[in-house]
Amino acid sequence: MGGSKGSGKLSIAKGKQKPIRLSLSDKRSVRTQFGALPYRIRDDKVEVLLITSRGTGRWIIPKGWPMDGETPAGAAATEAFEEAGAMGKLSHQVLGFYAYDKGHAGEKLPCVVAVFPLKVKKLLKDFPEVGQRRRKWVSQKQAAQMVSEPELRQIIKAFDPKVLRG
Repeated sequence: MGGSKGSGKLSIAKGKQKPIRLSLSDKRSVRTQFGALPYRIRDDKVEVLLITSRGTGRWIIPKGWPMDGETPAGAAATEAFEEAGAMGKLSHQVLGFYAYDKGHAGEKLPCVVAVFPLKVKKLLKDFPEVGQRRRKWVSQKQAAQMVSEPELRQIIKAFDPKVLRG
């Protein structure tokens, strides 16, 4: 990926995100999900909060389906709260996208996840999915090794909170 600053960066059109409108019948046919990359800075190093999936117990980031009336980044922040008890400062800047197959009703649904950074200010002890998942703070390098999706690995490795826009 070379040493030049601009190489390998995803260019995203600037502008305010609009809430998504979904009819209930469309909610599950949309194969796009929104994920949060919950992070904190400890001793000048980035740490990432990973959670386990409910089905297989593998390490993932909080993510979920679009929510009616919510922005993509807002939906990601809601998932971070529900799945990990993480609350904080949300960025509407997309870090990247990754693909995975979601097991749903005995089928594999191909999904693409847009990832948004969430600087965690508060980690709640009690949250909606507290008994269903484990969560763990790890270094960026360790987080990249723990997740199984190659594109998500790259997003985590390349993440630099210093270059985030508001």
